Amino acid sequence: MVVKVFGPAYGACPQRVLTCLVELGLEFELIPVDILSGQHKKPDFLLRQPFGQVPAIEDGDFKLFESRAIIRYYAAKSARDGGVNIYGKTLEERALVDQWLEVEVNNYNSLIYTMVLQLLVLPRMGQGTDTELVSDCKGKLEKVLDVYEERLSKSKYLAGEEFTIADVSHLPNTRFLMEEGMEDLIKGRKNVYAWWIDISGRPSWKKVMELLI
Repeated sequence: MVVKVFGPAYGACPQRVLTCLVELGLEFELIPVDILSGQHKKPDFLLRQPFGQVPAIEDGDFKLFESRAIIRYYAAKSARDGGVNIYGKTLEERALVDQWLEVEVNNYNSLIYTMVLQLLVLPRMGQGTDTELVSDCKGKLEKVLDVYEERLSKSKYLAGEEFTIADVSHLPNTRFLMEEGMEDLIKGRKNVYAWWIDISGRPSWKKVMELLI
C-alpha cells in the first residue's frame, strides 16, 4: 500500500520521513502542504495533525503524525516483517538507536531549529535576526558536536556499525549547517565530517533531494 505523506518536500521533518521510507523500499505519495500560506493551520489539516505541524501520514486506515514516531513505526514494522532493518537487531541495539534519536531531538534539533528560524524564516517574514541568539546557539552546538566527534571516533554510525534511523533523523538539519554558512561546524571535526559524507551520499537521501529540484 502506498503511504500518503502530507507536507512540503523542503521541510526538514517531511524529509526525515521520506528518507526513511525510501531506505525501507516503501512506496509513498507526497501530498504538498503550503505552510507559507498557513495551510497546515487550516481546519482540514488540523484533523490530521491537531498541532498544525508537518508531516502527517496516512497508510490505509492508519494515521500518524510526528516525524520521529513515523520513522520508528515503519522501521520497527519493516524489521518485524523481515524487511530492511534500520532499527537494530537486538533490544540493546534498538535502545542505542532510541538514545541517539533522543539526543537529536533534545540537543541537536532544538539548537538548529532556532537558527533556522532566526536566519531563514523570520527574515522572509520581514522580521530581524537576533544575531546574539544565533551566536549562542552556535556555541552550544559546538559542544554538542564535540560529543558526536567522540562518539563517531568509536563507531561508524551513531548507534553502532550499522546505518539506522538515528542517522536518518540527523540528515535534514545537518544539511542546513552545510548549506547556510556553518559547514565549519561539521568539516572541522574529522569523524563527524566523514559520517556526514557517508550518510548524505546514500541513494535514499539523494532521491529525497531530487524532490526539491
